[in-house]
Amino acid sequence: MTTLTPNALFDLTGKVALVTGGATGIGRMATEGLAAAGARVIICSRKADACAAVADEVNALGLPGSVEGFGGDVATEEGIDAIVAEVTSRTDTLHILMNNAGRTWGAPIGEHPYDAWDKLLSLNVQGMFHLTQELLPLLLKGSAPNDPARVVNVGSVMGDIPKGTATYSYAVSKGAVHHMTRVLSNDLAPQGITVNAIAPGPFVSKMTAFALASEAGQQQAAKGVPLGRVGTPEDIAGALQYLCSRGGAYVSGAILPLSGGMQSNAPGNLFNEDL
Repeated sequence: MTTLTPNALFDLTGKVALVTGGATGIGRMATEGLAAAGARVIICSRKADACAAVADEVNALGLPGSVEGFGGDVATEEGIDAIVAEVTSRTDTLHILMNNAGRTWGAPIGEHPYDAWDKLLSLNVQGMFHLTQELLPLLLKGSAPNDPARVVNVGSVMGDIPKGTATYSYAVSKGAVHHMTRVLSNDLAPQGITVNAIAPGPFVSKMTAFALASEAGQQQAAKGVPLGRVGTPEDIAGALQYLCSRGGAYVSGAILPLSGGMQSNAPGNLFNEDL
């Protein structure tokens, strides 16, 4: 029987995944995508009731996998310890960790508050690292020859290019996520754990509602995307199914752009010539 069929390459049956911030936005899209491929998905966020509601909604779809949720905060050491304890009470093996929980902040230069840096870096970078570190024993148990455990970090196109609406602390935190991904891959790939990141562009979510809540806002944002549209749940689901399945088992240390070409878009000509 060939191992090159889509079912064989992208099936996640029997895999256990943890998605932080899994009740909304990109985390919610990933949760459904992983469950659609057959994974048992555990989600957490600061709002336990939202996680429970999403679990019920996705389970009602009749997908091959399942979803369960609980409340947890990645922004503090105590919160991380509580998440690890809860996950450990539910499973002794973790095959997939999606570090998605994060926050943003926008304020123009001259008005960007001092504490915005602590609040963003403590969650977007420090919390991501420490949760990964604390879950290493479960991830190591989830690794097998030719089928490593997977860590997928959520970065941003703004971590690669200087675009955004005065999101200084956010953009810098996502640049740190991208480099941390490479550093962790260097250390963990030899232990059978791949570490990759996705770098989304504009996707409709609670975090981007200030700009993308309306159809007009989405159309406006799409003007800056070479492919001419904002991202969809299918784009997130497809990326996670690839990175977490046999199809992506040989990829580590990569920053996968999910921005419709924004990461390599450089409008204009070097010498300002009319072409």
